Formats: sequence, C-alpha cells, structure tokens
Amino acid sequence: MGFIDLSGALGRQFGSIGLALNEIYTQLIIQRSDQFRVFGKSATRAERCAKSLCLKLDLPKTFQIEVTTAIPEHVGLGSGTQMALAVGLAINGFFDLGLKVREIAALTARGRRSGIGIGVFERGGLVVDGGRGENTITPPILSNLKIPENWRFILVFDRRGQGLHGKQEVSAFKKLPDFPQREAARFCYLLMMQGLPAVVENNIINFGDVISQLQQSVGEHFASVQGGVFTSAEVNQAMIWLKKNGAVAIGQTSWGPTGFCAVDDPARAELLKDGLEQQFSGSENLHFMVASAKNCGGEVIAE
Repeated sequence: MGFIDLSGALGRQFGSIGLALNEIYTQLIIQRSDQFRVFGKSATRAERCAKSLCLKLDLPKTFQIEVTTAIPEHVGLGSGTQMALAVGLAINGFFDLGLKVREIAALTARGRRSGIGIGVFERGGLVVDGGRGENTITPPILSNLKIPENWRFILVFDRRGQGLHGKQEVSAFKKLPDFPQREAARFCYLLMMQGLPAVVENNIINFGDVISQLQQSVGEHFASVQGGVFTSAEVNQAMIWLKKNGAVAIGQTSWGPTGFCAVDDPARAELLKDGLEQQFSGSENLHFMVASAKNCGGEVIAE
C-alpha cells in the first residue's frame, strides 16, 4: 500500500505499509523423490529458489515440488517474496532444519526494500515495517493489526503489462529525485495518529484517507519513471470511477499495474465490482476481483 520514507533522512529508507489477502496466494507441495524436479505454476522461479537454498544449506535434492497455485508475477502483489518463503519453509520442514521465516528471507535475499512480504508471511493482517538502516538484515515490523472482518478490497488488474522489477526497478530508483523529508514526516504522523487507530476502531473512512494521501504523493514521486501516478491509464480510469462511487484507500500496489481500493461492506464490494464490469465492458485489458484480508500468516501442513 505504499512506502513511508523514501528520503532516508534519519538513516533509514523505505518503510512501508501493506496487508495479506486470502484470495490470491501461493501454494505448493513438497515430497520425497529420487528425481529432483519442480513443476506447476511459476515453476521456473520456484526451481531457482529451491536450487539456491540447497546450495547454500548443502542439502541433497532428494525431493520434488509441485506449485499448485501461484501469485501472478510482477503485478505488485509480492509474488517473489511469497514464493521464496513458501519454497524455503517447505524445504525447512522437509529436512527439519528449524529455520525461522526471517532466516529464510535473509538466505533468499528478500526484504531489500519493503518488509511487507516478509511481515505478512509471518503474521498476516496489516503490517507496517521500519525500512532499512545501515545494519538491517530484514526490515523490522513496527505494527501488526488485524483487519476488520467486514472490510473488502477491490483489485483492478491490467492483463497487458507488468510493473517495474529487477534491473528496471533498480534503474528507476536511481533516476528519481530526492523525496521531501516533510512528506515522510507527514506520512508517519498520519499513520500513527489516524490510519492505525482507524483500523483498530473499524473506521475505514479515516484509514482510507491516509492511504489515499500516501498513494497520491508517492505516485506523483514515481510518475516520471512509471508514466503517471498509475502505471496503467486504464486502471487509473477504473480507480477514478471507484472513488466517485464511494470506495476509499485508492492506490496502486507497488509498481503496479494493479490498482486497489477498500470498502467496509462485502455486499457493497460485490456491487461495485459488478458496476466496474458494466462500466468497462468494452475493455479487453481490465479484470476485477474482490478480496478479503488474511489475518494469519503462511501455513505449513505436514501429512
């Protein structure tokens, strides 16, 4: 849902806020095998993670992994971190290594900027991380709250493209101008004294106002390298429609192109989704989803 401090003025950079969803997830099965293989959804990424961990931990490749479900890659939903941690926890359980989530995150080089992916895998719910300092291994979690059960999040996908990632992302950060320290200070104040209390008190209007302000400011900061406040012009139009029809917390996930918003009633969320499908029925690029918050972390089941 956005970075908090891109200025690094206090010796820490990034810091971010985000949450876990139920409907979009990564699931895999590991079992003993004489022949090492990784297959299924996003198998190339999963195999790369498995081989790297076996090399670093000096483990035999006496298993196979089937990825039954995977988060779409490079659309702003943390697919890389969730895959790395899922593969890592599977291997950890298979060999009974006793590793913790953050140890696996460090071994797989996750959390180099945002710590949200690690935090939601550990705990679920709404997470705020403290960014990276000089000696940070993985960004520390500063706040972890349960999302009210009645809240729903509408996601707007653009089938055509992917957000910046890899070398493109690194290059984009280098091109960005300095982020105003006063804006980072304002975000911290808004989060601490409005956004987080609003989650506890089930006040989606106040929470949504904070997220929308953060998203607008960070989006304007990124506009020169991503083509606007939103990466996708069509997603932008859908978000404008959602805002006019009462949705709050209007924004883009990471580098996009996925847009998101929030409402505090499941039935209202479905009505808005239906309205989007009618309003943008002529678009072959957009599709929509209603999602609920997952208030617990990743699960490992041994059979």
